[in-house]
Amino acid sequence: MVSAFIEHIRQKNLFDQSSNYLLAVSGGMDSVALGYLLIEAGVCFEIAHVNFGLRGEESDGDEFFVKKLGLKWGVIVHLMRVDDKAFSKQGASVQMTAREIRYQWFEELLKERSLQGILVAHHFEDQLETVLLNLLRGSGIEGVYGMSDRRGMIIRPLLPFRKTEISQFMLENQYDWREDSSNIQDKYKRNFIRNQILPLIEQKFPAGLSMMGQSFQRVKDTGKAFFYLYQDWKGKYIRQEGPYQLLSVRDFLTLPGSHSFLFYWLRDYGFGPADIEDIMHSAQNRVVGKVFHAGNYTINLDREELILGEKGQDWQPFEIHKDEIRFAIQGDVYDILRVEQDFPLDRNKTNAMLDLDKLSFPLSVRKWRTGDRMVPLGMKSEKKISDILIDLKLPLLEKEKIAVVLSGQDIVWLVGHRISDRYKCEAESKNILYLKKIKV
Repeated sequence: MVSAFIEHIRQKNLFDQSSNYLLAVSGGMDSVALGYLLIEAGVCFEIAHVNFGLRGEESDGDEFFVKKLGLKWGVIVHLMRVDDKAFSKQGASVQMTAREIRYQWFEELLKERSLQGILVAHHFEDQLETVLLNLLRGSGIEGVYGMSDRRGMIIRPLLPFRKTEISQFMLENQYDWREDSSNIQDKYKRNFIRNQILPLIEQKFPAGLSMMGQSFQRVKDTGKAFFYLYQDWKGKYIRQEGPYQLLSVRDFLTLPGSHSFLFYWLRDYGFGPADIEDIMHSAQNRVVGKVFHAGNYTINLDREELILGEKGQDWQPFEIHKDEIRFAIQGDVYDILRVEQDFPLDRNKTNAMLDLDKLSFPLSVRKWRTGDRMVPLGMKSEKKISDILIDLKLPLLEKEKIAVVLSGQDIVWLVGHRISDRYKCEAESKNILYLKKIKV
C-alpha cells in the first residue's frame, strides 16, 4: 500500500515536501495508518487530538495512546480537552458539535503553527457513507460528489483506498491502534450505514461497493456538464427587475431540465425539495397568487411569472411632524420640503406634491390595510387601495411592502404610486409639501 499511497499523493499533488501539516489523530486505525504512510512518504506533520471525555476512561486511554505515538514518531502533539458537561448541553447533535469544535481548533493551530493543511483519514467506505447519507437527505447532484481529495485547507490522502487495504497494512506491519466502542453503536446514522448497509451490499453484490464508487464518479462528471447548462439557463431565463428575480412560468414548465434547474436556483435561497415540488404543482395548475416562504425569501406565483424576492422588513407605523425634514420607509429615504408654487418640482411618481394648507399634522405613515380607500388623482370618488394595486399589476411581493401616508383619517399618498385628488396642488395653492425620494 505504501507505493500506491505515494503514487496517489504525487499524482494529485497533495503535498509540498517543504511544508508542515496538521494530522488529526483519534487513535483509531485509519488516522494511525495515515500517520505511518505520511512518514513513509516523507511528509512532515504535527498531531492534533481532541479528548471530549464522552467515553470516560476510554477517551483518556485514546489521549495517552496518541501522546505515545507522537513520541514514537518524533512529532509535536497538540492536545485539547473539552468539558464533557458543557459539551453535552450544546443544542446540536453530539457529532455535529464535536466536528465544529475540532475544526475550529484545527484552524487555530494552522495559524499559530504556520501549517499548510489539515490531514484527515477519510477513506473509500467513508466516501460511500457520505454519499448515501446525502442521497437519503434529498441532496442534489453535489451530494453524489461526496468528499474531495482537497477542499480548502482539508486534505484527504486516503480517499481512494479501501478499509481492507488500510487494515491489511496495519496488520502486516503489526502497528497498534485504538478501538472506539461508539463506532459499533448504530444509533448514529453514519454508523448504521457503515455497520449494516455497506456489509449487506457487499454480501449480496461482491463488487457492489466498487461499482457504486465508479457510478458516483460518472455522476460527478455528468454533474459538471449539468451545472454548465444550469448557469446558461439562469442567464437566459432568470431576469432581474429591481430587487426581484423573475422566471416565466411557461419557460420553466416547458423547457427540458427546468425542474432540476428550478431546484438549484431556489435551493440557494433556502427552499427545500418539498417546497419546490409544491411550487411546480401550483404552477402547473395555475394557482395564481400563491406565496411560498423560506427564511428571508418569498416566492410569489403571479399570473405568468414566478417572482423571488426578500421578505419586506417589519416596521412600525410612525408620524411625520410639521418641523421634520426627512423620513424613511423600508430603506427608501424621502426629503420633506415646504415650497411655493414656482419651485421646480420633479413630477416623478415616486415623489408626492400635496397642498400643505389642506394637511393636518402630524401625518401618519403605515402599511396599507385591507379595506383602505382613497380618491386617486383624477377621480371624484373613492376607490379601494387593493383595486388600485390590482390595476397597477404589481406583484404580490411588492404589494405587501406598500405604505400609505395619512392626514387624519384620509389617505393622501399611496407611497410611490398615487396621491389623493383631494390633496392635490391646484392653481391657487400657495404652499406645497414636496415629498421627494432621494438616493442614498
